[in-house]
Amino acid sequence: MSEQLKLKNQVCFKHYVISKEIIKKYRPFLKPLDLTYTGYITMLVLWERDGISVKDLSEALYLDSGTLTPLLKKLETKGYITRKRRKEDERVVIVKLTKTGKTLKEKAETIPYDLSRSIFPDDIDEEALKEHMDALDEIMKLVAASNSKAE
Repeated sequence: MSEQLKLKNQVCFKHYVISKEIIKKYRPFLKPLDLTYTGYITMLVLWERDGISVKDLSEALYLDSGTLTPLLKKLETKGYITRKRRKEDERVVIVKLTKTGKTLKEKAETIPYDLSRSIFPDDIDEEALKEHMDALDEIMKLVAASNSKAE
């Protein structure tokens, strides 16, 4: 068998496993907030850019509308957000945080630290972690650019 076709040599598989396992580690921190991982990352974008269009939210999260719409309905049902059509252009839906959604941010403040401690119980090399995150940003840009060229 070719080395290239072994599972252990697949970049996508390694990222898949890491992603799946990290998302699993988020669960105990998100449960008290009544959020799933995708709900959490949606709230992260909204805490940064409240009043964003669904289209811009979709682009920020790399989620299609078929995935994002049911998620936004759930967040709206929980009272975390509202969705309203823009008066000037009813095709544009704006997502805004409610008071409850804004206060949820305070409860989420420690999640990044708590998650890091659950993965790296000893001291974290902050510089190495930053370099790793920067490298992942570059990979995301390259993959997104190559996907948009392919379409």
